[in-house]
Amino acid sequence: MKDITRTDVLVIGLGPAGACAAEEVAGAGNAVIAIDRKAEAGAPVQCAEFVPVTLGVEIGDLSASCEQPVDSMVTFVEDEPGDTAEQFPGLMVDRQAFDRQLVTQAIAGGAECRFAMSLKAVHDDGNVTLSDGQRVNAKVIIGADGPKSRVGKAIGRVNRELAETRQITVPLLQPLGSTDIFLSARFVGGYGWLFPKGDLANLGIGVCPEAKDQLKPLLDGLHHQLVAEGRVGRNILRHTGGAIPVGGMLMPLGQIGEVAVFLAGDAAGLTNPITGAGINAAVQSGRLAGQYASELIAGADQAQRDYQEELEDLFKQSLDRALRRRQELLALYSRGKPDRRDLRRNWIAYPEFWAA
Repeated sequence: MKDITRTDVLVIGLGPAGACAAEEVAGAGNAVIAIDRKAEAGAPVQCAEFVPVTLGVEIGDLSASCEQPVDSMVTFVEDEPGDTAEQFPGLMVDRQAFDRQLVTQAIAGGAECRFAMSLKAVHDDGNVTLSDGQRVNAKVIIGADGPKSRVGKAIGRVNRELAETRQITVPLLQPLGSTDIFLSARFVGGYGWLFPKGDLANLGIGVCPEAKDQLKPLLDGLHHQLVAEGRVGRNILRHTGGAIPVGGMLMPLGQIGEVAVFLAGDAAGLTNPITGAGINAAVQSGRLAGQYASELIAGADQAQRDYQEELEDLFKQSLDRALRRRQELLALYSRGKPDRRDLRRNWIAYPEFWAA
């Protein structure tokens, strides 16, 4: 057995949540090892690549990863003309460049970041074994390892409700300054999207797991529709997809032996149950996890509870509302299927969504 490596904080996952957590821990003067099973930051991309414009406040200069700004959202309900909402500005980013920037910042701050490395086992005493056989003893573990988090599972925090997604990247034949959303009763528990990236676009659909076998034909149909409308090209340049947690916020903390555990990002269930948006919450929760982990190491016994309370203050109200709307929408399928009014009530661009 290899000797035990000791560190202050072990971060599992180097997406936005993990990279931000690692940067914060290192910035506080603590030793941090961060690992990710991917060979390089952000690859392969499993994201629609939209972020709110306010994310620049959290990260700083996004010019290296920004593909284009968007100024609005246009929502198409079934076969009706689109409804434009002007209050949804944001940025389309190159997610690989975005993640690489966050990891570079973490390394510059003093974090040790290792790729092509995964979590093999979490032991009852809180020590972990990595995929290369190395054992690591940390004072704190931060789980930022996605919707099916092994760290979360080790402390009994599991995302039990997921949405499944499939996305293609296609040529964009007409300039587009909005994020386009497609609502249909055929997209059970989800929606379709067309997000512009200059002369390309990400076209995708998300649905509940029970409808996963319909993802390909549904996406093919939406693609053919937009080709016929002259909006996108026939060529498919890239495929991606994956699971998104849609069951609301989990308790983002736990204990394994003497080791404190924090969960951040998707591992903590911070993705919006209606939209699937999670990058902003990942960045914010990652930074907070790093800050409170550092406070705990410095002797602040209430740091874990403070972390949970801050996440609840930031996210719980909006996540709970979205979760209620999702549950209302899915319940309609037991009586047939939602109509256009139902679809509007359960989408963020319409005032009905925000009503009591």
